[in-house]
Parts: sequence; C-alpha cells; structure tokens
Amino acid sequence: MPRGDHLSNIVRRIRCVRGEVEVVEELRMRFGYATALPWVRRVGRGADESLVAIAGPDGLVRRGPTLQAGERHHAATYALTEGQAIDVSLTWFRSHQRPPHAIDIEAAHQETIAWWRDWASRYSHEGPYYDHVMRSLLVLRALTDEETGGIVAAATTSLPEQFGGQRNWDYRYVWLRDAALTLSAFLNHSYISEAQNWRNWLLRAIAGDPVDIQTMYGLGGERYLPERELASLPGYQGASPVRVGNAAVDQFQGDVIGEVMVALHEAREAGVTEDAFSWPLQQALMGFVEEHWDQADRGIWEIRGEPRAFTHSRVMMWAALDRGICAVRDHGLDGPVERWEALRERIRDDIESQGFNQSRNSYVQSYGSTAVDASLLHLSQVGYCRPDDPRMLGTVAALEHDLLRDGLLMRYRIDDGNDLDDFPPGEHPFLACSFWLAEQYARSGRLDDARTLMDRLVGLTNDVGLLSEEYDTVAARHVGNTPQALTHLAMVQAADWIARASESDSLRGRPAGPAVGEPRLGRRPVRRTGPAAQDGR
Repeated sequence: MPRGDHLSNIVRRIRCVRGEVEVVEELRMRFGYATALPWVRRVGRGADESLVAIAGPDGLVRRGPTLQAGERHHAATYALTEGQAIDVSLTWFRSHQRPPHAIDIEAAHQETIAWWRDWASRYSHEGPYYDHVMRSLLVLRALTDEETGGIVAAATTSLPEQFGGQRNWDYRYVWLRDAALTLSAFLNHSYISEAQNWRNWLLRAIAGDPVDIQTMYGLGGERYLPERELASLPGYQGASPVRVGNAAVDQFQGDVIGEVMVALHEAREAGVTEDAFSWPLQQALMGFVEEHWDQADRGIWEIRGEPRAFTHSRVMMWAALDRGICAVRDHGLDGPVERWEALRERIRDDIESQGFNQSRNSYVQSYGSTAVDASLLHLSQVGYCRPDDPRMLGTVAALEHDLLRDGLLMRYRIDDGNDLDDFPPGEHPFLACSFWLAEQYARSGRLDDARTLMDRLVGLTNDVGLLSEEYDTVAARHVGNTPQALTHLAMVQAADWIARASESDSLRGRPAGPAVGEPRLGRRPVRRTGPAAQDGR
C-alpha cells in the first residue's frame, strides 16, 4: 500500500476456506544480509502482544498469534476451521524511533484494493493480450518507488541465470536502458503522471557532467553501487556468490546515451514540454556522443570481457543524434543541427561498412565478427532501418538460425570463440529478446508468426502473471531475477505492435504488409530527417 510515513508493512491473511487446516509459522529475523542477529523482546500482553527486534539502524515489529522462542527463531502451530482467518504483520521502522502502533489491517486492505483499482481504471489498451498488458503495467508500477519515481530492473538479487553457477547479479537498481520502453509503455496506456515522474527521475539522475553518466542508479539516483559478494548467504539452490551492488555501474556502455535521448524524445512527442534544465542537459549529452561515438564499450549485455565495437551501441549513438536533430527540426529547439546531421551520416556509413556482413546479409554483433546478437532487433525499433528492409530481414533470418532454442531467442552465442566474458556457458533464452522478435514479426508483416510466438511467451507467465529474466525450456521454469521489468516492458511493446498490425490487417482486408512496420515510437510516427528517409532504410 502506498504510504508516506516511511514505514514498510507486510501483511499475510490466512483464511480457511473449508474443512480444517494446520498452519505452521516460523520466523527468523536477520538484518544486513544475515550479518546481524537482532535483539528480540516481547511487548504487551494478550491480543496486544508483539515481538520487537532491533539491530543497528533497523527495527521490526511482528504482530499476530503468539510465537514461542526457539534456537534463534520463533515458531508456532495453530489450527483454523472453516471461515476462520488470522492476520500476521511485519512492520519495519527506524530503530532509534519508538515502535509504531499497529495498523488497522482491514482498513489498510480496503484502501490498498481501492488504490490499485483506481490506478487500473485509467488503463487503456485495445486489441489482444489485454490482461497480460494490464498485468505488466501493474508490475511496473509495483516496481516503482513511490517517492522518487525510479523503477528497479527487478525486485531480487542473485537469483541465478544458471542454477548452481556464478551468473548471479543484483538487479535492484534503475537502469537507464529501460527508459525508452518505460516511457512508451506508460504514455501509450494513459499513465501520463507516471511517465512524467519517470522523466523527472531520469533528468535528476543523469544531471552533471555527461562523462560521468552511469548505466544504472539507485532508486533515489544514488551513484555509488559497488559490487560485493556476501559470504553470509548460501545462494539459491547452491548458486553462488550472492552479490550486492553491480560492477556494471562503472562500465562504459555506449548505447545508454541513445536510450536516454530516445526516452526524452518520446516524452517530447507526447507533449511534455522542455524546461530550462532538460534541453541543455540533452545538448551536453549530444556533445558526449560527438566525442565518444567510436569508443569501444561493454554493450547492452554488460560484458565483463574486453570492450568491443558493438553494432547495437553504434546504432544507439546514431539514434541519439537522430532524436537531437528531430528536437531542433521538429520542435524548434536550438543546437548545431547541421553538425549533428553530418555525424549521424558518418556513423551510419561506419555501421554499414563495418557492422554488416555481406555474405550473411546480416548486421553483426560487433565489428569484425560474423556472430549475431538479439539486440540487433532494436535497429528497426529506433528507426535506423525499416522492419522490412532486406538487411533487417536478413538479420532476422540469421537470428532465427543461430539463436532460437526451443522456439525462444537467446541473447547471443557464447561458444565458437565468442567469449564475451569469463563465465562458463549455461544461459537460457532471454525472454525480453523473444518479445522483441515477436514485435519485429508484427512490424514486418509476419503477423501470424508474431501471434504464435506471443502466445507461447504469455503462456510462460506464472500463476500471478509474472515473468523473470530467462526461461529454462528443459526444466520448464523461470530463471534469473524476477519479476523482470525489461521482460514486462518488452511484452507491452510487442502486444501494442501486434494490436496495430491486427488493426491494419483488418482495415485493409488483406495480410499485413510492410507499411505496418513504418518506424515509429509510441503512437506517433517519427519524422525521419536523415538518410533513412531518403533511401528507405
């Protein structure tokens, strides 16, 4: 429940629907990632009894049926008969303050239901996958910090991408890379205030010298997120180490500026006005692009090997310039537009000469490579080329040949010498990439393929409609941190494009054709001002 009192409440209501049920409750309270065992005392009597736990800056109050003390834990067993219910609550508070009073659980329950129903009532979506899009938007809102507007990539840390392995990362931070999809998802579905809050968070987080821009930030815009390993926690099903923080925060990832500029362009197209701060900041980012566009980087997948000239990163640099040019040409803002246009054309020439493999008729993961990468699906998404361009279609064919596993798409291959990091193989299909492929199908006229893949993907949601980062097709289970914002964002965008393609198909009375794939962001078409407008790419 959204609150302004800086308290965090978790309430569990256990109700016996029929017959009898025995409930076993065991409570083990630890702070500081299990490095601090709290001092626990019993407060009050009878119905007012509670457990209060204190350690360092943290305090917890537990209220509910009486628990008995055990060996560093508390436990109880109680029976419920049909119609009976019990409530158990945990409330966090700052330990230097007095323990808070008990909340009115029934009132809080009703208030929470009313709040979420009101939020959901503003939802707009026409077309297939209505319920799945609604659930994904609810997930994004639940991952949003109520005060700052930041949206974490996932709610968990160190849930493994490889069971028993080392690919365990902390995703409880805000990635700039999600900005464009987040703004598009909220704006396209009538959540204007959420989009505005996210834009404001973005501007605050990246304020300062563009050379200091990071790939991720804390919920409040915090910059210091060092990665460390926790020996105090065993890891999920033997996957270790458990990590807090993320070393990718210190990487140079060239695509990030493009994602930021695309996101702010999206807001501009939706009518969000620039202020005295936002456009000068974007001009500074454009200056950064001019200085660093040809610098090798770690790419969208945050590789821990040597930097490379990733094609996707260069395309996003192109997109950054493209959106800056649109800001000047279409929205009357000021800037050295002729210089930006010349550099945009230079970057395109660089990509076409070094990032495209003629023999495969495909764009490649990095310059000098023949491997493909699912991030290449972004080329049509950001308007670099049309979805039905022969080079884009060739890239899709290469992706299907190299990266499809059991009908779902991998990010990239890590065998055949494509060693992007020092970790052993063991990845599973990346769900966001599969949604990107469904979107590409819809954009390029393969509507039946888009629907088939989309139906497969939404069928992977769990019992409450959530999706994680990856999916193990052999064990039929979710893999990686969850719920994953990028996965749900990609679902929303794919569903929106399938809806548009379906509508166009219906209006024409014939199979959806290439016109459906006209490059656009959100609901409004992007006006092409560079070579892509001239040569059809």
